[in-house]
Amino acid sequence: MARLGPGLLLSQEDAAVTGLADWLRSASAALAGVSDTPRLDAELLAAHALGLSREEMILALPRLEVPAQADALLERRRAHEPIAYITGTRDFWTLTLAVAPGVLVPRPDSETLIEAAIDHFGAEHAPGRILDLGTGSGALLLAALDVWRGARGLGVDASPVAVSIAQENARRCGMDARAEIRAGDWGAGLDERFDLILCNPPYIALGAMLPREVRAHEPASALFAGADGLDDYRRLAGEVGRLLAPEGVAIFEIGFDQAESAGALFRAAGFTVALRRDLGGRARALIVTAG
Repeated sequence: MARLGPGLLLSQEDAAVTGLADWLRSASAALAGVSDTPRLDAELLAAHALGLSREEMILALPRLEVPAQADALLERRRAHEPIAYITGTRDFWTLTLAVAPGVLVPRPDSETLIEAAIDHFGAEHAPGRILDLGTGSGALLLAALDVWRGARGLGVDASPVAVSIAQENARRCGMDARAEIRAGDWGAGLDERFDLILCNPPYIALGAMLPREVRAHEPASALFAGADGLDDYRRLAGEVGRLLAPEGVAIFEIGFDQAESAGALFRAAGFTVALRRDLGGRARALIVTAG
């Protein structure tokens, strides 16, 4: 047996790891019990260590050697640290965003909210003012501003870390002139109305089972919302009415089993509620409009 990095044993046939292609094969095997996408994770780690995009690395793969940092990065991933925290970035919609511990990692499922907004406004209309409550990395706000280039937006978050990262992302994406990021407690203190409100609030019940990389690394304040996961929806249902423009729409991410429970809170507040499913067919977003 031979070793690839601290504690990672290779079979005899893999002992001669002379190029990056060999390393990727062995690293993928090592991550099989950690990740649902072990090969992708290995490629992202290697590309990050090389300072290349994944696509650039793949094109040059036969000529590349194992970068010096690769084994250390692999060990972090084997300890269930999220890949986005290791590389410091995450792709969302058409954007590449900075991500760091203390902010929720943007997920492809959340793109469902942007798709729902596009369908709501159609080709003939566009939101002028956009609000992202609990903006985190700024993913939803910046994706929406990328769709509607004439719009301006506000992202609000209670976390100073999230505010700082969202501001950085607005600069990275060239949208800092159109995207204001500020600290705040949901809609408290806001006195204007918005054509589009986006929100991915905490919605996981305390005590729910979560993957190790989520529970151990991502901020609890962005995940958990009381015993039933509905605490923040209860507050938001009472606030969204004064923030939503007369013809506007508010779109909230929900857990796969919260369509009825979260929807009932908004219906009780006088709104019309429709459901949007993600690409996997799971309930993912509530589309809330004036009743």
